[in-house]
Amino acid sequence: MTHRYHAPLALLPDGWARDVSIVIDDHGLVASVTPGVGANGDEPVGGPVVPSMPNLHSHAFQRAVAGRTGHAGASGEDSFWTWRESMYRFLERLDPDAFEAIAAQVYVEMAKAGYGCVAEFHYVHRDASGAAYANPAEMGLRALAAARRVGIAITLLPVHYAHGGFGSAPASRDQLRFCNSIDDYTAILDALARPVREAGAVLGVAPHSLRATTPDEIDRVLALVPGDAPVHIHVAEQTREVDDCLAWSGRRPVAWLLERHGVGPRWCLVHAAHLSDDETRDLAASGAVVGLAPTTEADLGDGTFNGVGYARARGRWGVGSDSNTIVDPFTELRQFEYSQRLAHRRRNLMHLGSDDGIGRAMWQEAAAGGAQACGRRSGVIAAGAHADLLVLDADEPALVGHDASTLMDAAIFGPARRPVRHAMVGGRWCVRDGRHPEEEAILAGYRRALDAVLGPQS
Repeated sequence: MTHRYHAPLALLPDGWARDVSIVIDDHGLVASVTPGVGANGDEPVGGPVVPSMPNLHSHAFQRAVAGRTGHAGASGEDSFWTWRESMYRFLERLDPDAFEAIAAQVYVEMAKAGYGCVAEFHYVHRDASGAAYANPAEMGLRALAAARRVGIAITLLPVHYAHGGFGSAPASRDQLRFCNSIDDYTAILDALARPVREAGAVLGVAPHSLRATTPDEIDRVLALVPGDAPVHIHVAEQTREVDDCLAWSGRRPVAWLLERHGVGPRWCLVHAAHLSDDETRDLAASGAVVGLAPTTEADLGDGTFNGVGYARARGRWGVGSDSNTIVDPFTELRQFEYSQRLAHRRRNLMHLGSDDGIGRAMWQEAAAGGAQACGRRSGVIAAGAHADLLVLDADEPALVGHDASTLMDAAIFGPARRPVRHAMVGGRWCVRDGRHPEEEAILAGYRRALDAVLGPQS
């Protein structure tokens, strides 16, 4: 059975169109898109329609760490590395039930904010002692269950993590929940394959980073999945990582990956904050996607990605919520553009050569890059794509008075805090009038999870 909707305004691949009929088939795919027609009995969607944003990088459990690392300590020398110690402490009491409850909470927040799918970079595989669960994929299955409950699409990326640093340095006790041999990692993938397929989700792989996996291990991980499965990896997030990689290999991390592992369009290199000019050019030419998490990168003091140079080289990119300190694709795009303004002391830098507003250009570019990284035909309103759609709230004060030429600029750079009215994933409405039908029950479960992990909260 098809469903027919009428949008007064819709952001199509070639730009904004008026009076658009969008037909969705019973598989949740867009069957046809016809601009310039009357409603003709089609259901009105209630506002301007844009493709939802794929979230190409999330660590769901870190949502519960947000807001708990605001103390610099006696030395005042806080950094990514000291933040990581705080994150490790949180994990000491995290069990599968709490993990699933936290994931459900952040996935609801994603759906309400405008994310239609999430690439879950999942690396907590073992219990707090480092022992495997009876089902080695227990925690990954919990992420899958949380996404199914919320109705958000998921690309599940089990992480291979084996070492504590470059040169096969031993993992610390704090990292034992993440670590697996290749055989153990294979068992996780095998246990996930059928449930992921039955859920209509996507299964990829994620060598954690060059410091946590060896070149041979990366090659073996890649051999475990089909040649079109997504591959994600953290890279060049911190200058210390770049320095350590140079000491270990004589090459910078992105240069090493490009030369050693055949990086191409199915790859997503997360962060890539510290690139040489040659790496910027060569990475753009590879067809890979750079996975940016601008609010997390700012929060952790990672550094600023060379967005202007990468865009000039026609590189692909998308955005994700990463540590989930902020769960909002509009804010991620604003932070990205503002980081470039601060670096270059000019405005409207990520317009990508478009004569249209910067907001529209950035949204479409990030949606396309995110969809590629997630391995999901989405990020666009077009026949054959998943019907992952957002209806913007025309009554949001920050959007009032804006037409197609400035609407996305207002949604991203204006004072809008709730620009999304409705959200659809795979042809099904999961958010209506800014509310998810299970948000109260999921929040109650989240509260119980925090009490279990942190102790009762006042």
